[in-house]
Amino acid sequence: HVQLVESGGGSVESGGSLTLSCAASGMTWCKAWFRQAPGKEREGVASIELDGRTSYANSVKGRFSISKDNAMNTLYLQMNSLEPVNTGMYYCAASVWKGASLQREQYIYWGQGTQVTVS
Repeated sequence: HVQLVESGGGSVESGGSLTLSCAASGMTWCKAWFRQAPGKEREGVASIELDGRTSYANSVKGRFSISKDNAMNTLYLQMNSLEPVNTGMYYCAASVWKGASLQREQYIYWGQGTQVTVS
């Protein structure tokens, strides 16, 4: 069983930066960050495979960076040049399948989420 606990959310002005963290227990093939804005579906933001390969939603390429600390089993999301459209609840997720990328249905473990508000 994998447990995920996010932290690092908050309120920031447009153009600002935030770093999200996700403490994970257990090993999985792929971890990712998803965002859910009010009234909208949960969508993939960035993912990282066990071998370090990454995937990003087109809307965040060049601004967001996903990384992991294998020793501490921690996942990070560095978010720069934030925009109001980036507002939402950010969830850390883990998949037991290789190549899960940003496919939400491939993820079976989810954290409780951390709120990010950009104004």
